[in-house]
Amino acid sequence: MNETAIDSGAAPAAPAPRPPPAAEPLGLPAMTARGARGYGLRLRLNAIVAGLIVLFVAALVWLRIDATRASVLDEIVGSNRVATQLLGRVGWIVDSGGTQAMFGFLEQLGRVRANEITLVDGSGNEIYRSPPSTYKQGRSAPAWFSDLVAPPPQRKVLAVGDGTLTIEADPSRSILDGWDEMTQLLEAAAYALVAINVFVFWILGRTVRPFTQIIEGLERMRAGDYSVRLPPLHGREAGLIGDSVNRLGEAIEGNVRERIATHEAERRLAESREWARRVEESLESERREIAAELHDELGQSVTAIRTLARSLSGRLPADDQVSREATRLIESEAARLYDAMHGMIPRLTPLDLGPHGLPDALNDLAVSIGRLHPGISLSLHIENMDVPVGPAAALVAYRVAQEGINNAIKHSGGRSIHIGLTRSGPDEMTLAVDDDGCGMPEPEKRAGHYGLTGLRERVLALGGSFEVGRGAQHGSTIRARLPLQAAPA
Repeated sequence: MNETAIDSGAAPAAPAPRPPPAAEPLGLPAMTARGARGYGLRLRLNAIVAGLIVLFVAALVWLRIDATRASVLDEIVGSNRVATQLLGRVGWIVDSGGTQAMFGFLEQLGRVRANEITLVDGSGNEIYRSPPSTYKQGRSAPAWFSDLVAPPPQRKVLAVGDGTLTIEADPSRSILDGWDEMTQLLEAAAYALVAINVFVFWILGRTVRPFTQIIEGLERMRAGDYSVRLPPLHGREAGLIGDSVNRLGEAIEGNVRERIATHEAERRLAESREWARRVEESLESERREIAAELHDELGQSVTAIRTLARSLSGRLPADDQVSREATRLIESEAARLYDAMHGMIPRLTPLDLGPHGLPDALNDLAVSIGRLHPGISLSLHIENMDVPVGPAAALVAYRVAQEGINNAIKHSGGRSIHIGLTRSGPDEMTLAVDDDGCGMPEPEKRAGHYGLTGLRERVLALGGSFEVGRGAQHGSTIRARLPLQAAPA
């Protein structure tokens, strides 16, 4: 019996799981140290693929180890059983020659693979031990691998004459075979891992290249260049994202253009309002000066003319009818001129429009309108207006009343006009003008008439609100809400 003939049942072993050395060039240790935040999508996906491959190989290695453990156990148990049966059936040798005859037989038999055979005589002296194995002599598997796959000890003791024959299984060579095959498997797995990762890295590079263009486009948009457009990108997802980025850029660019146009329009509107305010202030100043001149200068002069005409009429002879008629005509015309001037003064600027003069100014306005238009019934209702009113708000309220009366007479055709001034809040007043006419014409039919538009701007400039519409039953209505102490616009 020779070593090769008895060693025919050995099975290859599987490698143990360990990190493949090919993982380091792909940046995995650096990724562990620095974290995945510092890496792009390409390296992250590559790391995920590499991790999955490592897990798959580890699973295969573990299955291989388990299979190697079972294979070594089968071989060792079988080899030990064969050796035991062989030596147990040669009892005739002992019967013919004793322990020394068995010693001679064992020396001729040589080493039985995967078994250590020891012969001890009746005195307890070891007279035979199997020679060491020449198979892969000088090498052995790592202790941790041997402990992982080694089977339970297999030991048989046979009585040989007055001696003892011990047959003990030795799995070290089978374990070394399994370790060699494991090493080869790990080397092949490492090369495969490197090749697969390089291929995946290249494929991912081509796949994520469009996303680099997308990121560059978004960065340019973030920097304020909304005119950037991405070219058609390869890949369905990249193409959809590129189209979305382009649409986003178009929307932002259009929105920015609209905002710029709106800002420019608002700036021009503000400039127009400022110009209109200055013009209005200049007009009001001129009106006040003209009103003052009419009241102080021309009014006194007309009064003096009336007085002189009346005095001259009293001094003329009774039979001088021509002269008397002339003086009466002068006095009559002077009186008519005086009334006309006093009717114009409220239309320009009421001289008594001070902190408490708005109610009085409106009352004078109503009286003067009644004189100029005797056929119109004009009523004035003032409520809770015993508080100071700022000059800017008082003047705008007075102008609203004037324009409301003017529109009621000229456009609505009202014969009954009602003016209401009410304190509608702690710091707010409401002025309303209502008539019983046919109502105001539609805005598109009032082309060329800017009185209401100008009033609206003046009211809004003071922080108030302005409404024009039809009354509940008929006619037109104008409502203006104004702060009591509004600063000049």
